[in-house]
Amino acid sequence: MNAPRVVFTRAGFWRGIRGALALMPAMLPFGLVVGVLADARGLSTLESALMSALVFAGTAQLVALELWADPAPILGATLAALVVNLRMAPMGAALAPWLDRLRGWKLWGTLATLVDNSFAMSVADQRAGGRDAALLLGIGFGLWVFWVASTMVGHAFAGVIRLPAGHPVLFASLATMLALMVPLFRGRVDILPWAVAGLTALAAHKAGLGQPWPVLAGALLGAAVGAWRARVV
Repeated sequence: MNAPRVVFTRAGFWRGIRGALALMPAMLPFGLVVGVLADARGLSTLESALMSALVFAGTAQLVALELWADPAPILGATLAALVVNLRMAPMGAALAPWLDRLRGWKLWGTLATLVDNSFAMSVADQRAGGRDAALLLGIGFGLWVFWVASTMVGHAFAGVIRLPAGHPVLFASLATMLALMVPLFRGRVDILPWAVAGLTALAAHKAGLGQPWPVLAGALLGAAVGAWRARVV
């Protein structure tokens, strides 16, 4: 049986934009937190905007900002962001029925703006029989524009109030990261790998290893235990 023909239409793109609008209110606090942290780490408005526009990955940006120092640990931040974003590989595989049929700017623009929310909405549409791959680009592009704007608003707000280093509100970055992890937790099956990841990272930190090695050690060992558990269950 031939696979259903995939299309890429203007109507699909605008349907994606409308879908992104529903996600923006929940995205706003996260963007503001990233903007505030960028200001606290000494990034200018332009640097903050460029980070959001080029990286467009909230969790990776939080990780990079948490590691930020003078001089900036470019290699460490890059490795940590890579570990955080490894989940994009299986996302691309799941969306292959659409992505494999795109070329040029349609493919690269879609991949550049792919995030968790656009993935979830597009996979649901795909499984329901949807054939318009422009939906994925519309959602991603809409969220990208809003993300850059919200982080810039957060940066501007932080510049007005000038929060001192160590202010309690900066704990929001850790709280946001923890909140993002909650929907990913699948119950008892995840307890062991998550516990191993956390304890490994803590042990590496207590051993005096600087960032990003605790993050990398925890992520790699936790992933290894998760893969082993998936094979034996």
